[in-house]
Amino acid sequence: MSTLSLSPERTRTLGIGAAGLVGTVALWWLVAATVLARFQVPTPGEVLSTFADRGFDYYRTVFSITLEESLYGYLVGVALALTVAVLVLLVPFIEPIVMQLAVITYCLPIVVLAPILITVHEIPEKGGLSATAIDLAAVSVFFTTVVGAVLGFRAADQATLDVVEVYGGSRLQQLLRVRVVAALPALFTTLQIAAPAAFLGALLGEYFDRHLEIGVGPSLILSQNNRETALAWSLGIGCALVSGLAYALLGLLGRVVAPWSRGAAS
Repeated sequence: MSTLSLSPERTRTLGIGAAGLVGTVALWWLVAATVLARFQVPTPGEVLSTFADRGFDYYRTVFSITLEESLYGYLVGVALALTVAVLVLLVPFIEPIVMQLAVITYCLPIVVLAPILITVHEIPEKGGLSATAIDLAAVSVFFTTVVGAVLGFRAADQATLDVVEVYGGSRLQQLLRVRVVAALPALFTTLQIAAPAAFLGALLGEYFDRHLEIGVGPSLILSQNNRETALAWSLGIGCALVSGLAYALLGLLGRVVAPWSRGAAS
């Protein structure tokens, strides 16, 4: 069976999901046109009309900035987290310190951290990236990636590790020959979770960094100030679609690289 083929159970799940999506949109349309009409909640038709009026170029421009920031932050955060996870395995006594550091980054309030980062960094150039957004994207993925990577590396079969040790293998050889392969399913699950988190971190960084002129964050602020609720909803839906697509693509990549994690044939 191909790694990418859909099982009957998966097909049924996708069908239920599609039906749920259609039902949600229908319910949204009904409630927005009746009960919530006085609260300026747009209907799906009004949101689609806003998409059409603004045009693809508008959304491509604002989302490209935020996506680039989230990508840089994602790569930096994941790289640091994986490096730290490897150090924990090679030098076990530093684990309490590393885990405390990871927990601190997770518990830091964004509303406190963002202003500090904004004052540290230079003002973004017009059309440029926000360093604050990149930093917050990196911070947003660090904790979950460290924890997921450490747990994944420790999922290796102890008997296999013992064989490597008996033949004179070091901790590093155990890591490269056994632990990395055993950790792939957990690592890809962690990377899946980190992708939407990175996008959200970048979005929050843009929202706080009022010096930035182009991006999803500044566009949300403008739509809020101008009371353009349909535009705000269109941007929000766009964020959900981008985050969901990143999550799905990493999941697909994980199924290709580590098919045994889903019970598929190698």
